[in-house]
Amino acid sequence: MSTALDDLTGLKDDMTAFVEGHGMRRFHGYVDYDEVQSVMWDSNDNPEAWKDFVELAKASGAPFLTMHAWVLKREDMEEMIRRLSTAEYTNDDDVEDARWLRTYIGKTGFVQLGWPHQGCMFLYEASTEWYDRYQHLLEMSEDFSGITIDEPDEDDEP
Repeated sequence: MSTALDDLTGLKDDMTAFVEGHGMRRFHGYVDYDEVQSVMWDSNDNPEAWKDFVELAKASGAPFLTMHAWVLKREDMEEMIRRLSTAEYTNDDDVEDARWLRTYIGKTGFVQLGWPHQGCMFLYEASTEWYDRYQHLLEMSEDFSGITIDEPDEDDEP
């Protein structure tokens, strides 16, 4: 789920209070849905759907929820800008987009809740538009930094 908010810190705080208010514990950790069998919660664009998610976890007997929040750090931002600036195949617009994202340093761009049930993780995620753009640029910077251009050797035939 993407949300129109620029900072999900308030949402994270509300989630913490709601989970604890239901007598549940939080396990601070990120669940990589590429690594474990999981089902993603469909919020149908309801910004309060996470409350239903927590209530379902409690009703299913889950003793805890996993919780992860991601905050943009200056050093991560600067490293990505450096990679994009020195990569062979990036354009100036991508570098400028990355520089523009500096305005979000210190803000929470992503939150994830999860709970295990019968070998499967049930997950709820919320992200900001700028976080989604950051992830896109980060993947691009990592892809471009790994590309090596095969220069023809003197021994190669034309």
